[in-house]
Amino acid sequence: MPALHNVMWNQVAVWALALLVALWAGWLDWRFRRIPNWLTVSGFVLGLGVNGAVWGWTGVKGGLEGAGIAIAVLIVPVILRGIGAGDLKLMIALGACLGPWKFLNVLLASIFIAGIMAIVEIVRKRRVKKTFGNLAVLIRAFATFGLGARETLVTLDDPGALRLPFGVAIAAAMVLVVFTKSNLLIF
Repeated sequence: MPALHNVMWNQVAVWALALLVALWAGWLDWRFRRIPNWLTVSGFVLGLGVNGAVWGWTGVKGGLEGAGIAIAVLIVPVILRGIGAGDLKLMIALGACLGPWKFLNVLLASIFIAGIMAIVEIVRKRRVKKTFGNLAVLIRAFATFGLGARETLVTLDDPGALRLPFGVAIAAAMVLVVFTKSNLLIF
């Protein structure tokens, strides 16, 4: 039984590190709308280090896989300015802490929570009609490959666009996944 006991505490240590990084980043994103590099880089290094100390090279490999998934999935939204680079770096750090499968659960929960936050904000700011109008423009531009859409261009750089702190959604997702022990995926 001691081996099983150690495995359990090792997993608790990894989850605690990821939860600490996510909560701290969520608070900073809520308060200042920034997620600092010192937190994300430290989280990445500590995540790989803890995984390496606990599971050896297999843990480091899993951490790198989790970080790689974060990059692969979120680089396009960052390039399109749908999310900030700090959000990407936070998810890379969490991927390094959690590995690929646990990270995917947190990623899916983050996207779901961010969607709920967006709906609440759209309704709260009374921008439902404008949002559906913008969505229609985007769908029309996508369906026609952008032909004739120049006069009704919708961009994410619009100063009037709603901005949500995705770091808050990530922190909430970490809390949800850790404390409900939910597996959103079948892994």
